[in-house]
Amino acid sequence: MVRETIRFWRQGRAVEVSGFHPRTTLLDYLRLQERRVGTKEGCAEGDCGACTVALGRVRGGRVHYEPVNACILLLGQIDGTELVTVEDLAAGGELHPVQSAMVDAHGSQCGFCTPGIVMSLFTLYHEAERPLSREAVNDALAGNLCRCTGYRPIVDAALQACGEEPADAFTTNAEQNVQGLMALADGQDVFLGDETRFFAAPASEDSLAALYAQHPDATLVAGCTDVGLWITKGMAEIEKIIWLGRVAGLDVIAETSDELGIGATVTHADAHPSLARIDPDLGELMRRFGSWQVRASGTVGGNIANGSPIGDLAPALIALGSELELRHGDATRTLPLENFFIAYRRQDRVPGEFVRRIAVPKLKGNEVFRAYKITKRFDEDISAAMGAFKLTLDGRRIAEARVAFGGMAATPKRAPETERALVGLSLDEPSTWGEAMAAIARDYQPLDDHRSSAAYRATVARNLVFKALSETASGETHATRIIGQRDALQAAE
Repeated sequence: MVRETIRFWRQGRAVEVSGFHPRTTLLDYLRLQERRVGTKEGCAEGDCGACTVALGRVRGGRVHYEPVNACILLLGQIDGTELVTVEDLAAGGELHPVQSAMVDAHGSQCGFCTPGIVMSLFTLYHEAERPLSREAVNDALAGNLCRCTGYRPIVDAALQACGEEPADAFTTNAEQNVQGLMALADGQDVFLGDETRFFAAPASEDSLAALYAQHPDATLVAGCTDVGLWITKGMAEIEKIIWLGRVAGLDVIAETSDELGIGATVTHADAHPSLARIDPDLGELMRRFGSWQVRASGTVGGNIANGSPIGDLAPALIALGSELELRHGDATRTLPLENFFIAYRRQDRVPGEFVRRIAVPKLKGNEVFRAYKITKRFDEDISAAMGAFKLTLDGRRIAEARVAFGGMAATPKRAPETERALVGLSLDEPSTWGEAMAAIARDYQPLDDHRSSAAYRATVARNLVFKALSETASGETHATRIIGQRDALQAAE
């Protein structure tokens, strides 16, 4: 069975939509079709948060709400979800608690960014861990820019509204919404259009493999955090889109005692806890992976498959020795992740072949991992350089080393010269570390671009070798969020 519409839950009822162009974004649908213009367009690339809406999905028997950037999310991607916009929050003539708190705390001036901020706070209101910390609020708002008000009153509003357990119209109607969403889960393939132009959402791997083999020129979309910019900024004329978000099984995390298997469509938000258990540096890397909106949409497989020269997650997974599983038709194959990247935006992937799974080895007792994301600003920024290190220790000496960097070459790439220089070094003899630091210059010849100069990247990479060795030697890591250090000092006083 093939369904020729998308279906979603909206204001307590099911909505069906058909006949739209595959490239139609959710933002365009809201503003041009529904005429719900509370959701704004700002940057059109998923950075400013003015377009934030919430999507609800049933997990563990209840609806979980996550923020998404409507400007780079395709309309077809909301199939099977509950869509909530800023117009939906007030009930019975009363503002929603987060809206009331924004008024009380004077958290809005011009109002352009306010709807997106309110929607981020709405998701925090429903999903936050209590007691709520200021740090958690800062993380939740990292994807929302405000040029007028300043963030203190907005954070104050969040702390006021989101500190208690949720009690709004969405909690009152929770059972109705769960039942409505479950009724939409029909397990059918979705195909809108014809052989020359379509939006498709296969429901199984077999359907995906068959469709992609038939249309190898189609564009695969998972979270659309990258492809969305091709549409909004590059004005790409994409005529065939295959969305992976409905493929059963690709969103599964399988864990054994020595390996983490991450399905290609597992989002960064869902992968975060499992990766953080491998090492805290991975958890911190994922916390800084874009904004909450980006982490809720973007996927681990998409981050690998788009072949970005930075692709923050790729260097970390390469350093850990991860393997990639791909499928073409009925055939699957596995290769080391480091071998997948051939050249800038080119991968070892034949037409019609897709990323299926990433296998991430867990650390052994004598292995140490470090990862460092270097950016101009702390939150929601693309790395100038991203370095990852896995050191295997024999006592206080390095027996093996795996080092990978992003942002230093046309692809995420290992540093073989540095790895060789690290082997045999003593953690107790810093005077011997110089050769390993110098070797990084033989591994990479970085370029100048708008994020960083080549000289800066070269210096940073050299220094990160020392930082990794120093932290491994001492067994300590150092916080990098300045506001957190300031709060700690004030608490100590």
